[in-house]
Amino acid sequence: MNDVVLANRPIGSAHPPFIVAEMSGNHNQSLDKALEIVDAASEAGAHALKLQTYTADTMTLDINEGEFCIDDPDSLWNGYSLYKLYEKAHTPWEWHKPIFERCRELGLIAFSTPFDATAVDFLEELGAPAYKVASFENIDLPLIRKIASTGKPMIVSSGMATVAELDETVRTAQEGGCNDIILLKCTSSYPASPENTNILTIPHMRDLFGLQIGLSDHTLGIGVAVASVALGATVIEKHFTLSRADGGVDAIFSLEPDEFRALVLESERAWQSLGRISYGLTSKEKSSLQFRRSLYVSRDVKAGEKLSRENVRAIRPGLGLPPKYYERLLGRRVVRDIRRGTPVSWDILE
Repeated sequence: MNDVVLANRPIGSAHPPFIVAEMSGNHNQSLDKALEIVDAASEAGAHALKLQTYTADTMTLDINEGEFCIDDPDSLWNGYSLYKLYEKAHTPWEWHKPIFERCRELGLIAFSTPFDATAVDFLEELGAPAYKVASFENIDLPLIRKIASTGKPMIVSSGMATVAELDETVRTAQEGGCNDIILLKCTSSYPASPENTNILTIPHMRDLFGLQIGLSDHTLGIGVAVASVALGATVIEKHFTLSRADGGVDAIFSLEPDEFRALVLESERAWQSLGRISYGLTSKEKSSLQFRRSLYVSRDVKAGEKLSRENVRAIRPGLGLPPKYYERLLGRRVVRDIRRGTPVSWDILE
C-alpha cells in the first residue's frame, strides 16, 4: 500500500501516526484564542492543525423551526437552529490566512474541511495542501469532484456511510483526479462512546479499499485513538481546545494540551511497539539470557555421589543446563567434587 505524502510529510505504516488537531469552533469567535490554539497544538506535538471552512449561509437556511432545529435532549446542541449553531461555530474566513501563516511559522501543516465549492476555491487561494471531507458531506459527490479536481490529497471521514456509499465516494474522487485518499473511521456522535466506535473496522477498510486508514475520534480521552494504531491507523484526528472549561461547541469532547501531548507520545509508542512478527531472542534480550532458570548444584557434592532432588535445583541465573534435563540428570554420578552454586554441565557427569 502506497504512502500518502501531505506537504512533504509521508503518511503510512512505516511512519509514526500523523496527528491532526481539529480546532473547529473552540476559538469561541476570538482570533487571538485561535492563534493561541495554534501555538498550543504545536507545543503539544501535533503534526497538523485543521480548520472548518463554511458560513452559516453556505451550510443551511436561516429557518428557526421544524427540521432546521435540533430537538434532541441528548445532543450537545439541543435547542439550536442549524443556522445559529453554524453562526456560533464557524471560523471567519478572514482569519484563515493569519492562522495558516502562524502554522507555517511553527512547522505545522494547516488545512481545512471545505463544505461547499466556494470554500474550496477560497482554500486554493491560501495554498491549502490537502482537504478533509466531513462525515456529513461524504455523500456530496459534487463536492467530492470539486475537491478531487485540485489534485491534492483528500482525507474522508466515514461516519454514517455504508460500504456502498464509501465505494462511490472513493471512485468519484479517483475518477475526478485524486490519487491520494485517506479514509478515517468515524462515529458521528458527539461525544462518541468507545462501545460505538468499532475500530475493528479499520483493518477491514484497509483491505477493502487498499487505502491508508485513520481515525477521526470523538470519544473522551486517548485510549481509543491509541488502540487504533495497533489496528493499523496511520492518521488520528482529535478535537483540540486550550481548556474544556472555556466552553465552546466542541469543548466537551476535545483534548486539552497535556492530553494531546500524551496522545502524540503514546500513539507513537504504540506504533513503535508493532515492529514485526518475531519469536525468540531479540538483540536487546541477549543480556537477559543469564537470568533464565537453569540447573545448579544446590549442595556440595563429593566425587562419585549421585545427583538428587536434594542437591540439584532449577534456579536463576541461566548458565547451567536447561531445566528440561532435570529428570535425566537425577541418579547420575559426578566425576569430581562439586561446590554448591556450580552450574550443571555434561562434563561434570560420569
